[in-house]
Amino acid sequence: MNTEVKAFDDAKTGVKGLVQSGITQVPKFFINPQIDPQQTLITSHNAQFEFPLLDLEGVGDDPIKRKAVVDAVREASETWGFFQVVNHGIPEAVLEDMIDGVHRFFDQDDEEKKKWYTRDLKARVVYNSNFDLYSAPSANWRDTVYCVMAPDLPPPEELPSVCSDIMIEYTKQVLKLGRSLFQLLSEALGLKADHLVDMKCADGMAMLMHYYPECPQPELTLGTSKHADSDFLTVLLTDQVRGLQVLYQNQWVDVPFVAGALVVNIGDLLQLVTNDRFVSAEHRVLVNSSTSRVSVACFLRDPSRSTELYWPIEELISEDNPPRYRATTSEEYITHFNSKGLDGTSALSHFRV
Repeated sequence: MNTEVKAFDDAKTGVKGLVQSGITQVPKFFINPQIDPQQTLITSHNAQFEFPLLDLEGVGDDPIKRKAVVDAVREASETWGFFQVVNHGIPEAVLEDMIDGVHRFFDQDDEEKKKWYTRDLKARVVYNSNFDLYSAPSANWRDTVYCVMAPDLPPPEELPSVCSDIMIEYTKQVLKLGRSLFQLLSEALGLKADHLVDMKCADGMAMLMHYYPECPQPELTLGTSKHADSDFLTVLLTDQVRGLQVLYQNQWVDVPFVAGALVVNIGDLLQLVTNDRFVSAEHRVLVNSSTSRVSVACFLRDPSRSTELYWPIEELISEDNPPRYRATTSEEYITHFNSKGLDGTSALSHFRV
């Protein structure tokens, strides 16, 4: 085991602790061999691509509006695997408080944060840096708080007090939005509106609060290396600092910041059950030399420890389009994903028939 990695982990202060200690060079184990330093500059050079933006206002009441949104969801899910939504029903004040809540957690004294630091993924709240620290080819420049928030909402006293209330409120709001997104996605597949909801895709949720500190050598490392998500659907809230990029038509495209918008992306399990109709796109996060960035990713999936089996939906397969994946449980999928770590390869390939 790398002694430098072990010392970093034992300090329990994460990447933020490194930055606060005044380092001027990125430690070796953060240097990502896969990046081309020219490619990590955040630019808008790929402005020829228009990132999909969907306005959900009126989708519940106006059938014409709903059809247009369903068509846009289908187009985005089949090509980008990503879209942004506005007028999604979550009040701006809740979004702002959730971003503030992440800052409140990471701005606490080290001693306070250390109480939550653990590598035990079964703990109620998991605060650490890099879930795959000991297995990934290189570490990512970020610290994370991970917590399973649904189907069993944790009592406030089991969560960090500086952000417990907003974590609970935001969870309720995202679960509600998640159900309506799954209805739109079901209709986009030509299925009954509740098809994906009835498959329990929307019952479970894990929240990941990410903190990406400023970095002295941003061209050498990544905030999150190239990966796709291990869930059905991810709802992502970010602050105004850019950094998220999506791999589209073999190019890295910046996700623009849109005030009040949420970023939504298809996860591997949704690609699996749609038999590759919807794509779980690879994405990454760049870091910044002058400022930190925070985001909140909500992973929508079925309840952990559920024995529900998932395979391509019958209505979507035919003689010409046979099933491309074997059956798996969400738990088997996530276990494989976590043991593989963010190594730049797809976890889906393991389940192909």
